[in-house]
Amino acid sequence: MRKFLVCLSVVCFSLSAGAQQLDTRLLAEKVRSEFVHAWNGYKKYAWGYDGYRPLSKTAYNWNTTPMYLTALEALDTMTLMGLTEEADSTREFLATHLKFDSDQSVDVFEITIRAMGSLLSNYELTGDTRLLNLADSLGTHLLPAFITGSGLPYRMVNLKTGAVSGQVTNPGEAGTLLLEFGTLSMLTGKPKYYNHAKIALLQLYDVRSPLGLVGDAIDVTTSEWKSTDSHLSACIDSYYEYLLKAGILFNDQDCQKMWTEAYAAINAHLLDSSRAGFWYGHANMNTGKRTKTWFGALDAFFPAVQVLAGDLPRAKRLMNSCYAMWTKNGIEPEQYNYATGLVEKPRYFLNPEIMESAYYLYRATGDSLYLRMGVSFLEGLMTYCRTDEGYAELNNVITKEKMDRMEPYFMAETMKYLYLLFAPPETLPFEKVIFTTEAHPLQKGS
Repeated sequence: MRKFLVCLSVVCFSLSAGAQQLDTRLLAEKVRSEFVHAWNGYKKYAWGYDGYRPLSKTAYNWNTTPMYLTALEALDTMTLMGLTEEADSTREFLATHLKFDSDQSVDVFEITIRAMGSLLSNYELTGDTRLLNLADSLGTHLLPAFITGSGLPYRMVNLKTGAVSGQVTNPGEAGTLLLEFGTLSMLTGKPKYYNHAKIALLQLYDVRSPLGLVGDAIDVTTSEWKSTDSHLSACIDSYYEYLLKAGILFNDQDCQKMWTEAYAAINAHLLDSSRAGFWYGHANMNTGKRTKTWFGALDAFFPAVQVLAGDLPRAKRLMNSCYAMWTKNGIEPEQYNYATGLVEKPRYFLNPEIMESAYYLYRATGDSLYLRMGVSFLEGLMTYCRTDEGYAELNNVITKEKMDRMEPYFMAETMKYLYLLFAPPETLPFEKVIFTTEAHPLQKGS
């Protein structure tokens, strides 16, 4: 398959460099060329599959039947980068090959944020109604998951039979559906999608602790908490994100109220501002007692949420902590103990969250500090994760040992946020969109 020609010259700047030394046009072009480098590897060795293993140069699927997740996730990034010819051919392939009626169980949360979110975003960018029809088809096949005693969806559903499984879920999965399902309702005129996703959010609110916190595991049939650990990391993170974003995107007063109360509880019980710095840790949802002084790559999404909430002082302070976590080893770990300064979980999965927060803060403040942070993120990725035909995750950020996997979200999120950080504001007007947790932009007022 045809490859793009890319320039491999490295753009190097230090964080202390002055703003006048930053050529954002050149930086945006460099990110674009690195996206193409990763895309070419996927296309050469894994086209027609969900994902790419850049060390062995092999392909993998999430389930038994491929859904072309890397191609689907990369599509709106290609459009925003101006890779029009490649985006058009990829969209044509997806529109004529992608189906959601196969006999396989899928994770409701993952398929929603990856596939449905991408289809809706690309429909809004291109007007190709085939993409909206595919999103509608997917939504229909996911609805059996919501038939529970509580309204919280099962984690898994079979796309063909409607059989469900995964009785224990978490707020992150059950509560991160409304942006996609709500937009699908607005675009199709079918309120059932919005209603099911909204009921799940309301149920999580109803069973919050007296402190206003949620745990990270819950039974969908009984609404009984199976874990009382409360934090901003995996299994909870995007639940808070969607309370705020749904309130903004749909002017949903319930979501706005739930977010306001949740944010107050987060700052009362998870915020850990001490000699160790400004962080958000783990606490028991019922007592507020600190359980872990851990913060990690996934938690680094929170400054972006704070920007949207209008809390710039806390967003700036937390972003400084995130950047310190990144620079300690030249790249961020999955989990970092901010009290001891030790890495608790050393893996790095090509996460985008810290780039996301830098982008939000730069658009909100215009401070070139966040551009210089972005340069450090790009340098870290290119130095430690780049392979001859792709990008690889790290098994250990200390030793820099690579893992043989490039998740599809690298194309959807990490490369997109870095590009938008450096690209001209008119590339995608920040104030006119809300990004899903998978970085697929949805237009306000859709």
